Parts: sequence; structure tokens; C-alpha cells
Amino acid sequence: MRRFRIAMWVCTSLLLAGSASAEPCTTATDCSEWVTVGSGPVQVLVYRSFPLETRNLDVTRALVVVHGAGRDADNYFRHAMAAAFLGDALKNTVVISPRFASTTGEGCADKVAEREARWQCNGPGRWTGGGAAVDHPDVNTFDVMDTLLTGLARRQAFPNLQTIVLAGHSAGGQFVTRYQMANLVHDTLAVPITYVVANPSSYGYLDALRPSATVLAANVSALGPGYVAALPEKPPPPFVPFADARNCTTYDRWPYGLKERVGYAARLSDEQLKKQATSRRSTYLLGGLDILPLFGFDSSCAAMAQGPTRLARGLAWVKYVNENFGASHEVRVVPSCGHNARCMFTDNIALGLLFPKTKS
Repeated sequence: MRRFRIAMWVCTSLLLAGSASAEPCTTATDCSEWVTVGSGPVQVLVYRSFPLETRNLDVTRALVVVHGAGRDADNYFRHAMAAAFLGDALKNTVVISPRFASTTGEGCADKVAEREARWQCNGPGRWTGGGAAVDHPDVNTFDVMDTLLTGLARRQAFPNLQTIVLAGHSAGGQFVTRYQMANLVHDTLAVPITYVVANPSSYGYLDALRPSATVLAANVSALGPGYVAALPEKPPPPFVPFADARNCTTYDRWPYGLKERVGYAARLSDEQLKKQATSRRSTYLLGGLDILPLFGFDSSCAAMAQGPTRLARGLAWVKYVNENFGASHEVRVVPSCGHNARCMFTDNIALGLLFPKTKS
């Protein structure tokens, strides 16, 4: 009887301390589950390092990573897990990578399961801007993220969760920067959330101003080979009304600006979007070598109005929201990286952002 009581005490103590929790799942082919959005029947596939409905006392942070235009959530899960290994965060971080599948043509022909949501590949209703599901217009991609974040913040599976980081690269960075300004759950979550936006091709500007040659010339190395930002004798203000607005009528439409918004973002007023965009803690992670028009670079007139390269656009955007709207966003340049998610997320500069310190 004495041995039985001792054994019971030891088992109970280990369970309460969380030291007996499962090892993280690290192989993408084995690390997925389905998440139902709202009351269903729509569901999305997510890759995760720990089951989302199994109690785990060791997890103190969550990292949610949004894939790029290739919709390769499995690869982004691998990138994030590599970063977690380097950041010594495998056991105390649940890594989650949702997939926004598309079968709408234009190069998007993902295989989808029964009941799996599929999204617009391009256009104003694209998945990166909170667009609606093709077969379920009442559900959009930002609703999916709301579901994931509110589920985490309830702390039913992860009662010791202290912080959530939402990160995205390339098209995923576009998703995160627009979700940051538009989501309606940020202030309701019991767990604080921060945003890491890496190398997007465009941003959602808050008014009709765009970067002038004054801003571009201040960061010559970000302009790309052969690009020259010539300054007149009297340099213009940093941000000016877009000179080619008559010919580029989409420059200020969602997702490049606030006009004619669709999907989730249409629920909010302009003023609410501006307030949220500037008040929520965000860091912009930019590749110092992301200066070439490669890997799905957005060369539309609306995107080119924001700058000639992804690096130039990111530097200009942070200056714009900080100086024109009183934000206090941070920008970190990773000197040795181009448009490469693995390089960006595993750099030492990124590790502290993706895995902020938590109390043990």
C-alpha cells in the first residue's frame, strides 16, 4: 500500500508540474489536424507541434506562422520548427501553420479534402486580405485566424500560455499586416499577441499619400540594381499624393488602401482601421537582399506606388505609420537574407521576435 501511494504521488506531481508532457511533433506529414471554423461545416488543415485539444502544461507561448503564395503550410511548419530548435523553444512553444488552399485557377490547383475551405487565389477577395471562402461566402480567412487565436487564448489545452506571436512571410506577411489592422479579437484575448511581418510585397495604406523620392533616396541600397531615385533641387515631403492616380485607379483600393474593402475588413470604419493599425505592437522583418523582382513580386501599379522593391516598401511603410500616424512599430533588417522564409525566420535577429521570453 505504501509503494502504491508513493507511486500515485509521483505520477500526480509530474502531471501537475507538466514535466511529463509529450514530445513535440516535428514531422509535417504526421503533425496535422482539422480545425472547424465557427459552427461548421467549413474546416481548415493546420500543422502543429502539439495537439490543439490535448492539455499541455509545458507550453508557455504560441507561434502561428502564415505561409506564402505557394500555400505550402507544411514547408512553413518546417521553417518554424527549425527556428524553434535554434531558439531552444521546441518544448515550450506550440507551433501552428494553417493552410489557405485554393483551387481557383491562375496557378492555384491545390488538392482539397471534403469540407475543406478553399479561397480566392488572386484579386481583391484574395485570401491574404480576409477574402471569403469560395463555397461559403459567410466565412473568410480572417475568421479562420480568429478561431485559432481565440481557441489558444482560452487556455484549455495550454493553461500556462503567456504570449502569442502571429508571423507571416511574403504573401503570409501581407495577410498578417492586414489582419493586424482589421481583426476584432485582439483586444478581447486573455493572452497578449504580437505581430511579425516579413517581406510582404505590399501594405494597406491608410490614406492617399505614397512614398516620394525623398524617402526612397534615403535608402539607396534598398532600391535594387539600376534604380535611381532622382531628387529635385527642392526635395518633396517624404509622403505625397500619388502622382499617377488617374492612370492607376487601383492604388488606393483594398488591399493596397482602404477604399472598396471586401470581406472581414469591410466590417470596420476607416478610423477604426487606422487606430488598430497604429496601436497594435508590430515588428517588420525585412531581408536586406530582398531587392529583386522575384518569387511572386507584385509589380502592379498599385504596389509599385509603394516603392520599387520589397525592402524599400517595408522601410517606407514603417516610416509612414510611425511619423504620419503616431505608431511605434519596429523594423529589423536581416542583412544576409533575400526573399527566403527559412533564412529570415532562423536568423538570430528573428529568434527573439518569434520566441519572446516567458516565465517558466
